[in-house]
Amino acid sequence: MPKSYSGKSWDELVVGQEFWTGGRTVTEGDVLAFAGLTGDYNPLHVDEEFARTSPFKTRVPHGPLIHDMYLGLMDRLGLVAGTALAFLELRWKFLAPVLMGDTVHARVTVRDKREVKKPDRGIVTFAVTLFNQRGEAVQEGEHVLLLARNAKTQA
Repeated sequence: MPKSYSGKSWDELVVGQEFWTGGRTVTEGDVLAFAGLTGDYNPLHVDEEFARTSPFKTRVPHGPLIHDMYLGLMDRLGLVAGTALAFLELRWKFLAPVLMGDTVHARVTVRDKREVKKPDRGIVTFAVTLFNQRGEAVQEGEHVLLLARNAKTQA
């Protein structure tokens, strides 16, 4: 028997609906693991002596690392667990630096929904803003996902 998931189908989401993730604190281990996975050892991320000469005066985590941490926070919400069929598009802005030790969380809003030719799926655009522990927006953008539709509404 297939595992059941609690993610919302296309039909269950309403434009304007808002969700908030929990928080996640950025650690040195996160930065080093991301550098190892991607091969991005830019000294701004991994060399404290070099980073002290930067505008930030300290090392800063990779911007994409923070975005990808958001994906984990979104997953922990369970919002699209088992209903997401594909990640179709990403539009993203990096607004402010995140520092090691900062805690990020996100507001996720259903911006748009549209039907597609196949009745068992639909497209949802989520507007996303990531905030640090001081409530400052640090990243924002849109994720466009293909979601499963509720079988009961396809008749």
